Amino acid sequence: MKTIQSIFVAMLAVVVLASCGGGSFKKAKSGLLYKIISDGKGEKLKPGNFIKFNALVTQKDSVTYNSYGKIPAFTAVDSAGRPYDLSEIIPLMRAGDSAVIVQSADSIAKLNMGQMPPGLKKGDKITIAIRITKVLTDLSAAQTEFNNEMTAQKEREFKAIEAYLKSKNITATKTALGTYVEILNPGTGNKPDSGKQVSVMYTGTNFEGKKFDSNIDTSFGHAEPMKFVIGSPGMSPGFEDGVKQFAKGGKARLYVPSMLAYGMQGNPPAIKPYENLIFEVEMLDITAAPKQQMPQMPPQAPAAGGQNNQ
Repeated sequence: MKTIQSIFVAMLAVVVLASCGGGSFKKAKSGLLYKIISDGKGEKLKPGNFIKFNALVTQKDSVTYNSYGKIPAFTAVDSAGRPYDLSEIIPLMRAGDSAVIVQSADSIAKLNMGQMPPGLKKGDKITIAIRITKVLTDLSAAQTEFNNEMTAQKEREFKAIEAYLKSKNITATKTALGTYVEILNPGTGNKPDSGKQVSVMYTGTNFEGKKFDSNIDTSFGHAEPMKFVIGSPGMSPGFEDGVKQFAKGGKARLYVPSMLAYGMQGNPPAIKPYENLIFEVEMLDITAAPKQQMPQMPPQAPAAGGQNNQ
């Protein structure tokens, strides 16, 4: 089986050959450059079908999206597609085909009233390499397939966290939801139930130990306790789930799978897609919820140097 790296290198080689006159990129109606790699044997795609596909996206020689070994992408097949978009090329493909699509940042800006894509400047390119792995007949079939992929991703993350805990000789309990909780101090009294307001101090790091947010570290610009109501919308599931496992005065480390945190999107630049997270949390207080509770954002990385509420 080819590795992700070998597939990526092969796709990039196609782009390089094309730029040197050794390849044959075609141009869609919108001007989008593309090349389809096909043996012509796969079933043709039909409008209304859904496809499951893996993708590697690069910008300025850096991989910005990679679904290999994670949750594949899913999309509907549209006979027309959107101009200057991947969906414009998909209807031309077959099951099992691969393709390389090259977008110009300048062309994208023209379609968006002069707004350049984030992180790109004039003259930059975006390269998208995809491979269709399965054709699905309708939305129901696609949803079932996606749910299966979600389950498989969660299992991969559970195994990764368990391997980390074992390597560090850490004893943590997995909750029914899937958060791993290392109780440092259980606290006293009742644990917070749904509808109770908690007040906590926290520090969030990735599994390499890099801190991405804290209301203890003053460099993050928000040193006040974070308050939220258990069961209210907005809080990330894994963080809330972990906080429910200990009482007032207690302290714990929460090992949160990405699918219970920021998942496939991440929270760039500090939290990568599919990144499992660690939160060290101290429970300052558990009280009745106020009559009017303003929703708060879930734990997240601050904008560069800026303040960010959990």
